[in-house]
Amino acid sequence: MSFLLLHGWQNRRPPEHWQHWLAGELTALGHDVDYPQLPDPDHPKLDDWMAELRTRVAAMPGSSRTVLCHSLGCLLWLNAVARGAVPVQVDRVLLVAPPSPSVTLSHPEIAGFAHPPVTPAQLAAASRHTRLVGTDNDPYFPEDIREVYGSLNIPIDVLPGAAHLNMDSGYGPWPSILTWSQASDDIPLERRPS
Repeated sequence: MSFLLLHGWQNRRPPEHWQHWLAGELTALGHDVDYPQLPDPDHPKLDDWMAELRTRVAAMPGSSRTVLCHSLGCLLWLNAVARGAVPVQVDRVLLVAPPSPSVTLSHPEIAGFAHPPVTPAQLAAASRHTRLVGTDNDPYFPEDIREVYGSLNIPIDVLPGAAHLNMDSGYGPWPSILTWSQASDDIPLERRPS
């Protein structure tokens, strides 16, 4: 199995973040893991990040490929899907806590990533299965995530009280995401234990 983890805005892959923890756990289990630092995380440029995504996805080894995105990394993936820029179909994608359209557009540094129109057919061409995880109190997604993404016809897990699913909300080690990553079936994600 191979994994690509795509981080968000202003993220420098801190060890306390669940993505860093997950990369270590999956590597220790013998999986191929790529957790790149995307260019200029404070002032990201969509085309630069998209070039990195294309290169990284094309290089994923093996026949089982999974992409896990957090925050702005989710919008990077969706932009690549909308533009037909995913070079090979992957098996699974997990979109974790994307920022909402209103929040994205309110920050000039990331407005270029604003939610592209994506169809279920485009998602299926890029990944055999896509799942979304959000929360009911994400400060970066004040709208109802099910309403905004419902037209994509993908499973959506809403975790109560988990904010932006980052370090500030206690999401370092997250056993449910490790279980999901290795599962042969698609399973809902759960909050991390208190």
